[in-house]
Amino acid sequence: MRLGGVAIPHSRGLAGHSDGDVLLHALADAILGACSAGSLGEHFPDDQDSQEGADSSLFLRRACDLAAEKGFSIGNADAVVVAESPKIAPHRERLRARVAEILGLDKAAVSVRGTSSNGLGFPGRGEGIAAIAVVLLVPSNSKSEIRNPK
Repeated sequence: MRLGGVAIPHSRGLAGHSDGDVLLHALADAILGACSAGSLGEHFPDDQDSQEGADSSLFLRRACDLAAEKGFSIGNADAVVVAESPKIAPHRERLRARVAEILGLDKAAVSVRGTSSNGLGFPGRGEGIAAIAVVLLVPSNSKSEIRNPK
């Protein structure tokens, strides 16, 4: 299983048009949303053969590039993985390090946590994994679209 750009030993993998890395997809979508650049599906449609089996770190890097084009850099990132299995805690530091590397951040600016859904919903039934991410974008130059209210 690929999660956060890391190979996680597990009896099952994640299905997807790309490598199915739900953690990197959530982070990329958070960046795109925070800078009003659309969604992951808009930039990387799953009906394009060129995306089949693609490394999701490419999507995350492209999201960072789009944010930079709009005048932003990533301040920090926080993500939670919702899964009954695999447990995230044993892999947490490797996940943080890899995500930080992809984002070009110090590991101290990246948080990755795990939680279970206590048997509820598709994660609870072992049918999939969910990830939720938030990022802080900071103006990186005068092109920033952030305006101070008066």
